[in-house]
Amino acid sequence: MSCIMNVAILGAGAIARSMCCTIRGMKKNGRPVELYAVASRSQEKADAFAKEEGVLHAYGSYEAMLADPDVHLVYIATPHSHHAEQMKMCIHAGKAILCEKAFTPNLHQAEEVLALAREKGVYIAEALWPRYMPSRWIINDLLAQGVIGEPRMLYSNLCYAIEHKERIMDPKLAGGALLDLGVYVLNFASMVFGDDIVRINSTVELMDTGVDRTETITIKYRDGKMAQLMASTAFNSDRRCVVYGTEGFLIVDNVNNPAWVEIYDKDHRDTPIRRIQMPEQITGYEYEVEACLRDLQSGNLEPCEMPHEQTKMLLHQMDALRAIWHIKFPFEDKSPFTDMELIER
Repeated sequence: MSCIMNVAILGAGAIARSMCCTIRGMKKNGRPVELYAVASRSQEKADAFAKEEGVLHAYGSYEAMLADPDVHLVYIATPHSHHAEQMKMCIHAGKAILCEKAFTPNLHQAEEVLALAREKGVYIAEALWPRYMPSRWIINDLLAQGVIGEPRMLYSNLCYAIEHKERIMDPKLAGGALLDLGVYVLNFASMVFGDDIVRINSTVELMDTGVDRTETITIKYRDGKMAQLMASTAFNSDRRCVVYGTEGFLIVDNVNNPAWVEIYDKDHRDTPIRRIQMPEQITGYEYEVEACLRDLQSGNLEPCEMPHEQTKMLLHQMDALRAIWHIKFPFEDKSPFTDMELIER
């Protein structure tokens, strides 16, 4: 890689535009990144996207973009169902990858992709942005300092009224609330309480198409801690997280992009004793891009913020939840959920 990391975007939807805004902002701030290319399934759509977003090169096929020797990092911004196939294309082309969450629809696909990346020596990262943000470390440091005593319980929710979108309602696109929204609340629980889980149970409401619309999830950890989570595509929620401890509680205003954290002690339940503002940002995506820049310069094959084992752990949990709900996507040859020891039976 040259001294400037050329970023190419695979897919030309709304989230791809957010990444374009990120790269432009980073470049303006003096970071060595370039909004180099975009690829879509048609040249016309790629050209229009490139013109609107200031992308240097537009390709009417993914294969053509991946053949460009000056592409350094490919950001995959397509529906979940396409991720595994597209990541394999990138790996065979020798291109480093930053793939949107959910990394793949199931653990089996992720294991295939990651094994191929190891074999070919290709860098690959999941773009689960809260894993890379300063807020993650700020929250964990506060809890480690004992500001709420011993953390024992957490609650988190993420709900948006988006079930009318094709990628959400279509099982062929690995739709549903879980892979799009539930992954964030599971990730928050993982970042705060870890992954030593002894049991998961859940209640779900399904759409007419058979994918999950709304779910509540309860997780029990080996040390006795518990998490209560909710995700839905049917309505909007406050998106907040609360961590309850023996000496107080902590509120995070937004599970997938925190702006502030408030601390309450056990005697002041209405007024916070402290509020911590998160650092200003471009979009919040810049932290995952910075991780890719660092890793490609140093020769790492995975980010320390979101190691491959963590990607697999979250997919294992989501597979277990779909087992509870009896949801299998049409492209899955067989149910991958027969040995899920996490399920509440």
